[in-house]
Amino acid sequence: MTDNMENIYIWIVLSPLIGAIIAGFFGQRIGRSASHWATIIGVAVSCVLSIYVFKYINIDGGEIFNGTIYKWMEVDGLSLEVGFLVDQLTSMMMVVVTFVSLMVHIYTIGYMKEDPGYQRFFSYISLFTFSMLMLVMSNNFMQLFFGWEAVGLVSYLLIGFWHTKETAIYANMKAFLVNRVGDFGFLLGIAGVLMYFGSLDYATVFAGVDKVNGQTMEIIPGSDWSVMTVICISLFIGAMGKSAQVPLHVWLPDSMEGPTPISALIHAATMVTAGIFMVTRMSPMFEFSETALSFVLVIGAITALFMGFLGLVQNDIKRVVAYSTLSQLGYMTVALGASAYAAGVFHLMTHAFFKALLFLGAGSVIIAMHHEQDMRKMGGLRKYMPFTWITSLIGSLALIGTPFFAGFYSKDSIILAVQQSQIAGSGFAYFAVLAGVFITALYSFRMYFLVFHGKERMDEHTREHLHETDKVVWVPLVLLAIPSVFIGGAYVMDMVFGDFFGDAIFVLPQHDVLAEVGKGVDSWFGMGMHAFVTGPFFLAAAGVGVAWFFYMKRPDIPEWFEQKLSFVHKVLVNKYFADKFNEVVFAAGSVGIGKLFWKMGDEKLIDGLVVNGSAKTVGYISSIVRHVQTGYLYHYAFAMIIGLIVLMGLFVL
Repeated sequence: MTDNMENIYIWIVLSPLIGAIIAGFFGQRIGRSASHWATIIGVAVSCVLSIYVFKYINIDGGEIFNGTIYKWMEVDGLSLEVGFLVDQLTSMMMVVVTFVSLMVHIYTIGYMKEDPGYQRFFSYISLFTFSMLMLVMSNNFMQLFFGWEAVGLVSYLLIGFWHTKETAIYANMKAFLVNRVGDFGFLLGIAGVLMYFGSLDYATVFAGVDKVNGQTMEIIPGSDWSVMTVICISLFIGAMGKSAQVPLHVWLPDSMEGPTPISALIHAATMVTAGIFMVTRMSPMFEFSETALSFVLVIGAITALFMGFLGLVQNDIKRVVAYSTLSQLGYMTVALGASAYAAGVFHLMTHAFFKALLFLGAGSVIIAMHHEQDMRKMGGLRKYMPFTWITSLIGSLALIGTPFFAGFYSKDSIILAVQQSQIAGSGFAYFAVLAGVFITALYSFRMYFLVFHGKERMDEHTREHLHETDKVVWVPLVLLAIPSVFIGGAYVMDMVFGDFFGDAIFVLPQHDVLAEVGKGVDSWFGMGMHAFVTGPFFLAAAGVGVAWFFYMKRPDIPEWFEQKLSFVHKVLVNKYFADKFNEVVFAAGSVGIGKLFWKMGDEKLIDGLVVNGSAKTVGYISSIVRHVQTGYLYHYAFAMIIGLIVLMGLFVL
């Protein structure tokens, strides 16, 4: 059975890669239809096999796989391998990645049908799926880093897919550079693991945690730093880049410059969840550093609250959903910092479905509006686009944590877990995630009401041609809407309060906040019913009510606020001036340092002293030496005699 399962794991990874190769190298020759079928079949095979693996491990209690598939090289006793660790955590991630990717692939047929880069796009998104599977299935840090960098590379290609747009090129370069900052920290963390644990294999590293725990290092002379804290924070800096945590969040909103399907894939199930998955996988290390956990908790809380505020002032429909992603990633990160890893990855799973639904719903609206993305030019689309309307409503209700919807079970579990946490910064984090409930409901239903209800604000030509999008576009919306409703209730008791993840997640007894929360939860139904008398429900209801009143009944009130609080509005519109700060301090600073080195190093030292200086020196010496070359034979004979006398003198001495 083990050999059969190993073959299944290999095919789960290779199927999307084969599809990507066919569409990428032979797409122009085989045509559009064959290209999308090659990639869709590849991802579908991967999805079906992933569901089988999920059933085998999590339902049937099958054997966990941890083995080497291919040994790349061995250097001084260090083995660099391609290997898979498929346990309860991995199998869940595999299903999420492949199912959402499959829906995006199908949706892409309709969204990109007129794009000249059709085959190339399918190749990229299939390659993206392969990269993410390599990341989540890895059993060692080397392969993890390979998948980490691969998703970064493909995201660069996809964000800048429309490379004739200057904004797209700016966005993909921004994503690439910001992630390099995070990846530098990630690489330092991996180097620390290798230095102190002597291995890159997960099992070996986790088994050696007790030996390394308590060791210190001197980064600054005379100051001892905990090795575990330094390694964990370095690894988390990598997660801050991939999962877009403050201050390395600035690339994610600009990633909207890519086509909508890749926005859904990046934001829902692949790149941005990599950091959350990685920290959860490294729970046996993070649990032994409360400093690192506190750092994670505070960063997540800041992201959850302050990125939510930015969603309130966005008018681009995709950017509202993008800032929603940033905020929800903050919630997941808060869960990790509170040691509620199971709640964090559970929210990762539920969020993947309803966030993909919201992005693809936004794309459906954009298609119908002839690629108009400004919500101020929409309104009243409910009667024109019934499938998009109802599925977008379901996605919005799940996002704000409406009882019995998927997002409720995961988000409320995080809030309750943070309330129980004693980690430094948990008080601020609890305030942030509670306030975030109201903010989330306000910006989510601001978008919903402006797009689907109220006065029709589009031009006459657009109104005349408005209709529901093709079946190939709205069918994936329906398929994503189903888990957005039911997946939370179906798995909350097992994943959050049960032993679903087994040994895949490690939590110290003194940090086990979910065990405390679980004492008050008897069933998914009871949890849903109890929610109607809790603070988060009233905050979410208030957010919906305020959104309805402000944008349906009294649109003059938001305009009044905008005028009276112009400074606050300017700060939010300019995204806390983070981009300006980066441009002035980091970008301009780097350019300034580069110019200084060019002036002092290249121009003065290399060109001035080495190149031109040596040429001038040779010229000067030559101008003196050339006087010796007179052309008279007796001058040369005299010089030879003098030289001979000098040599003889030296010999005698």
